[in-house]
Amino acid sequence: MKTEFAPSLLAADFSQLKKELQLIEKADYLHLDVMDGVYVPNISFGSGIIKAIREQTELKFDTHLMITKPERYIKDFAESGSDILTVHLEATDHIHRVIQMIKNEGLKAGVSLNPATSLNTLEYILPELDQVLIMSVNPGFGGQSYIPQMTAKISKLKKIIEENNYQCKIEVDGGIKAHNLEKIVKAGADIIVAGSAIFGAEDPAQALAEMRGIASNV
Repeated sequence: MKTEFAPSLLAADFSQLKKELQLIEKADYLHLDVMDGVYVPNISFGSGIIKAIREQTELKFDTHLMITKPERYIKDFAESGSDILTVHLEATDHIHRVIQMIKNEGLKAGVSLNPATSLNTLEYILPELDQVLIMSVNPGFGGQSYIPQMTAKISKLKKIIEENNYQCKIEVDGGIKAHNLEKIVKAGADIIVAGSAIFGAEDPAQALAEMRGIASNV
């Protein structure tokens, strides 16, 4: 399976959003980090911003809700133009219900796990998911370093998915750069989220192409 890439808008220059989006038009998704200042210690943007940029790009919107009780806003983010909605298992009391809400809106459903959250928590919902987002840093801020123990976590999840023939992709987000990309892809990552490694580069389009090249050789 070809490795897919989802540049994270959080690392882009918000004063030049249209131009920034044009630079990564060959990506597979646009990763949108929504933070509420409660579930994570930072605030980013909401459904209004997502709706505004929906007209600026044809990229699929991979929306990552780092918010408490995401069930309150599923419809809002669906209507804003999201194609995939990923929620944190730790942020809601009824994760299965939230997954059903997302699918009822016609979107793909993902669940994200923080670094210290065990894969065992996915046991009864994994068959329902389109993707699992493994956080390889603690969520809330960009520019953090990749947590090495997450490589084994990715490998373990890949094995579970393959042994059960689940149709679920593994997305990895946090601290991914050109120098550690190969081991992450080898471990089983299907989708790579990269913020500063792409938008922080002098030439984001070239940085994306270089990362694609590394992944394609794994």
